[in-house]
This record gives sequence, structure tokens and C-alpha cells, in this order.
Amino acid sequence: MAAQFTRHAIAGRLLAVAGDITRMDVDVIVNAANSRLIRGGGVDGAIHRAAGPELQEELNRIGRCRTGDAVITQAYRLPVKRIIHTVGPVWRGGKEGEAALLAACHRNALALAVEHDLRRIAFPAISTGVYGYPLDDAAAVAAGTVALVLGETDAIEQVTFCCFGDTALAAFQSACAAVATP
Repeated sequence: MAAQFTRHAIAGRLLAVAGDITRMDVDVIVNAANSRLIRGGGVDGAIHRAAGPELQEELNRIGRCRTGDAVITQAYRLPVKRIIHTVGPVWRGGKEGEAALLAACHRNALALAVEHDLRRIAFPAISTGVYGYPLDDAAAVAAGTVALVLGETDAIEQVTFCCFGDTALAAFQSACAAVATP
């Protein structure tokens, strides 16, 4: 019964789209940050460019973030209320707790969203770029973790995985369908 409730509860609340995360119409976006919270490349670089230099100044005051943890900042020039920064795991073959750390990224980001009354959240494909996490595996962990959280709370209205490229979009659409279809 609980599995049916969970699947029913997340229908329509979990989706994957292709696009630019810095232009999403949501309350909060998640940044795939590094542990020093210093501007990097990929999604992190795009978010920093769009938000402006004030973002790095705030992150410098925060200092660091451990893998799996998350911190929240202002959004500055972005069209969202806040930015949540989380540090995904570097892929080391899957035998060093990478799945648990990636799941923690998503759980901790969602917890911050709930704490700050941010009901619509967009995630990138955390750890799938230079950190090397296999895309299909990362999508399954991300969608599965988010589905569990959505099944436990109605404080999150919608979670969107914002994907860069057709391959990432297909992986996340498939993973979302697998957890959201009764």
C-alpha cells in the first residue's frame, strides 16, 4: 500500500526537461558545486555567471561544503528566490559509497528547500560531468531519492531535473517514469 501511495503522490510532481537551469521558472535551483564552493565549470560556472560576483562573495563567507551536504544562498541576478549548492561524489567505480553520497545531495537539498518554504526546485544532473558518475546510474539514484522524499511530504510541489543534452534528458525521463508510474 505504501508503494502505491508513494507512486500516486509523486505523479506530476517529478519531471525531466531539457534546458538552461539558470532560466528555470522555479523557486530554487540546485548548483553542482565543489567542496571549496569556488566557481568551477559546467553547471556551476553557468550559475555563477548568471548570478553575478556577489554569489562568490557569499560562498566565500560560507567557506566549504562536504560531499553530500548542501548550503543555501541568495540568488542575486537569477530569476529564482535562492540557490542550493551541493557537492556530489566523484565516481570511483561505485564501491566507495558514491550512491549514498549522491542520494544525500538530493535529500539535503530538498530538506533546505522545505526549511525555506521553496516549493518548486530544479536539479541538474549532479556528478555526471567532470565527476564521472555514469548517467543512467546517477539518474536512477536521483529520481529514486526524490521520489521517496516526495512520497513523504507535500511541502515540495514539484521537482524538475533540468538536463543538458538529449542523452541526459532520456536518462532522467526514464528514471522519473520508473519511479512515478504505478
